[in-house]
Amino acid sequence: TVKQQLFQKPQKYKDEDGSWKYIPKTLEWLWKPIFFKRPQADLVRNRDYSFVDNGQSLSINTLGKRTKCTFERKPFSKYLDGSWIFGTAKLVELKGRWYLHIPVTKAVEGFQKENVRHVVGIDRGLRFLTVSYDEQGNTEFVSGRKIAAKRHKFLKVRQQLQSKGTKSAKRRLKAISGRENRWMSDVNHQISKTLVEKYGKDTLFVLEDLTGVSFEETNLSKTAKPNYDLRSWPFYQLEQFLTYKAHENRSEVLKVSAKYTSQRCPKCETIHRENRDHRKHLYRCQCGYQSNDDRIGAMNIQLLGSMWISGDSNPRYESKTTASE
Repeated sequence: TVKQQLFQKPQKYKDEDGSWKYIPKTLEWLWKPIFFKRPQADLVRNRDYSFVDNGQSLSINTLGKRTKCTFERKPFSKYLDGSWIFGTAKLVELKGRWYLHIPVTKAVEGFQKENVRHVVGIDRGLRFLTVSYDEQGNTEFVSGRKIAAKRHKFLKVRQQLQSKGTKSAKRRLKAISGRENRWMSDVNHQISKTLVEKYGKDTLFVLEDLTGVSFEETNLSKTAKPNYDLRSWPFYQLEQFLTYKAHENRSEVLKVSAKYTSQRCPKCETIHRENRDHRKHLYRCQCGYQSNDDRIGAMNIQLLGSMWISGDSNPRYESKTTASE
């Protein structure tokens, strides 16, 4: 309570002898009424909140007494089958509505390398957010064109608001930023969910390690080139979403070295930087093989995953400049 918090932080001062003296604070020390701008509370499972009426209602402990309330059960019903463990929840208020955020955990079957049914290589970028290639030779492209166009609109709105500099513009700017972040998170959720649902259990998803990697201007549209904000996408968030969704589905995510994955020919295995035409987004090898450059990356990433399944603990490509006979 507020009374307890005041008591825990007494007023202190030094007397004439240099000794510290403490004066306990009481509610009389408050100069203004207490006002919570964004009220929230941590609720411990069973002690402060619990599900009652066969999971139809929530019983929540308040300062006065426990109160029973209903909630939107349909999207939450899958967590009430008894296999999930509920943690300490957070009760928050937003625009007159109350929300209860409940962390849940569940023991799932672990990934077994020897039971792998699918190995999927995933190349990430801005022109195509993801290009996936599996062991059957199937390729799937997720275009980033509409994404870039929408981010460009967000950027224009931010620039207009920043130029005004008024208080209302700053509030609007904050709201726009939150909306853009939620939208990007939703896109990443959709991409990762689609991949996991498509391939099912016992799948190895292979990603290149993008630590320190920056995307080139040649991969962007003409309208996006001058704008630094459009040269980024929360790929690490996408990686996180894919990882936890894969773990829920008895699958795994493997990160491999990005070295030479966009320069290596999947057919003759030669590595030539010049084989990739960034502007045409085409990879053309002297052996005659050609394909979309992002697809080439996904193919090489997928092969590294297959090498890991075969026992190579650190699969990577080394420079090879001559075609194999």
